[in-house]
Amino acid sequence: MKVIYFGLIAERAGTASGEFNLEGKSIGEAKEILENNILGLSTIGYQLALNQKIASNSTLINKNDELAALPPFAGG
Repeated sequence: MKVIYFGLIAERAGTASGEFNLEGKSIGEAKEILENNILGLSTIGYQLALNQKIASNSTLINKNDELAALPPFAGG
C-alpha cells in the first residue's frame, strides 16, 4: 500500500511516499511501522488520514484504502 507523505514527514523520509504492507493492520500498527522506517517521525505530532479523514489508532486499514501521513499544521 502506498503511504503519501506531506511537509516535514516527506523531508525526513527523503521522498513523497512509501510502500508498506498495511492491509488488515490498525492505524496504530501503521504508525509503529512508519516510525521504524522514518528517522525522527516519533518525535513530531503527526496524524494519519485514511481516505482523506483523520483516523483513530484502532481503525483498520483495508486493501484499497488511501493513507497519508500529515505533519502538524499551524492555524491562522
